[in-house]
Amino acid sequence: MIIEITHFLFVSITIFLISLIGIFYNRKNIILLLISLELMLLAINLQFVIFSCYMDDFLGQIATLFILTIAAAESAIGLALLVIYYKKKGTISVEKVNILKG
Repeated sequence: MIIEITHFLFVSITIFLISLIGIFYNRKNIILLLISLELMLLAINLQFVIFSCYMDDFLGQIATLFILTIAAAESAIGLALLVIYYKKKGTISVEKVNILKG
């Protein structure tokens, strides 16, 4: 059985929609928001790799490596800020973060 490009694109779009639903339904938990954002970036990376293999080009895979590197740095910095904020305030609830507004 031959797996076509539409099957891979369907998986990627499904992952993207799951992450989009996770962002809209979990607005109170910052960690779940970060996880949903990472899942969204991974769905986009999957599409880059799919089209890169389909078009027999290597640039999509190189772009995926750069996006994964930036996403890992963003997650590390975001989680470090959450740990510092939790130690200072005792909660990471989105409703309590409004005191950070200038």
